[in-house]
Amino acid sequence: MGSLEILILVVSFVVLLLIGLPVAYSIGLSSIFTLLVSMDTTIALTTMAQRMATGLDSFALLAIPFFVVAGQFMNHGGIANKLVNFAKACVGMLPGGLAYVNILACMLFGAVSGSAAAAASAMGSFMGPRMKEEGYDPAFSAAVNITSSTTGLLIPPSNVLIVYSLASGGVSIAALFLAGYLPGILIGFTLMMISGYFAYRKKYPVGDRVSFGYLFKTFIDAVPSLFLLVLIIGGIVGGIFTATEASAVAVLYTFVLTVFVYKEIKLKDVPRILLSSTNTNSIVMLLIATSMGMSWVMSYEDIPQSVSEGLLSISDNGIVILLLINLILLFVGVFMDMTPAVLIFTPIFLPIVTSLGIDPIHFGIIMVMNLCIGLCTPPVGSVLFIGCSVANLPIQKVVKPLLPLFVGMIIILMIITYIPAITLFVPELFGF
Repeated sequence: MGSLEILILVVSFVVLLLIGLPVAYSIGLSSIFTLLVSMDTTIALTTMAQRMATGLDSFALLAIPFFVVAGQFMNHGGIANKLVNFAKACVGMLPGGLAYVNILACMLFGAVSGSAAAAASAMGSFMGPRMKEEGYDPAFSAAVNITSSTTGLLIPPSNVLIVYSLASGGVSIAALFLAGYLPGILIGFTLMMISGYFAYRKKYPVGDRVSFGYLFKTFIDAVPSLFLLVLIIGGIVGGIFTATEASAVAVLYTFVLTVFVYKEIKLKDVPRILLSSTNTNSIVMLLIATSMGMSWVMSYEDIPQSVSEGLLSISDNGIVILLLINLILLFVGVFMDMTPAVLIFTPIFLPIVTSLGIDPIHFGIIMVMNLCIGLCTPPVGSVLFIGCSVANLPIQKVVKPLLPLFVGMIIILMIITYIPAITLFVPELFGF
């Protein structure tokens, strides 16, 4: 590939982003500009359109819109309140207990809904005022909410792991789901330790101890919501249904749970929720289509080979290569949303790491963890903006309490990167 094509692709993409064009359009247009160097205009446009359509022609991708709908039912159906009550009964009596509650509830809700944005919005709206009433610094509360919301992208079901499976050429979705458990829990535990340290230093209030009876009651209230995780993961791992079929089951289950069991959603509200889901799905699918188009353009122009040769010319040591890839992905996550980043960079980096003997399942978790950190960083971190918006705080105030939590996430990323057994233990336990 010539340097001219690389320059056009990178510069046009960055310029389009800087002038405020949406990411999906920036990806699509920069890809077309690159193709115009080596193709006729009509052929370039036709090729890009074909590659976008082909990129969406995947049975596995059907899981994403279904999980989005299930997440919307969860978000509007009173799930957050029941998970918060259960989390508070479990850890509310510890020093800085409400910070622990926020983290644990975000882990549970993020896992159930499959969305970091939904977790940040729901838990920030619910926990922010409570924490403020009890004397917590609003900026600290927002930082805890923002970072812990990303754990649900590792703890399955996770849309981004489905996207990685597609981009990698078919890595088992069930294995990826199982691989996400320990890293997600490890990040949540680390955030709790850091939050507990600052809560102890600032003498934040301690909640009252609850009776076993109350703990059991909150658990029973939360069981129907938590059972979704058992249903989905158990069904996939047990071979009862595929990930796509599991997503359809999730929609049916959440619909019955929120409309007929919890009764937080009326039947007349269902069309509005479906319309909101459609809007979200339209954005996601356009991002996927243009990202798949850009991925093909880069392959056509030999970018993966060029990047591979460049990295391997620096070193053929797996430790060094993984460190370089982590640094690149951390930088990418600052400026690019998760879905296009996974679709564009998986075909570039996966051949490099597999040539060094690194398991594709392990690398998928590394990639997602990197990009989760990017969701919490300015200037494009979507979860950062949602968390600050819900807390009604400027980003500048949240950055300082965010930094220790951010550092903790990076430390866990390095541990996960260089100790693959943490990621692969659960999949290997189930024979993957």
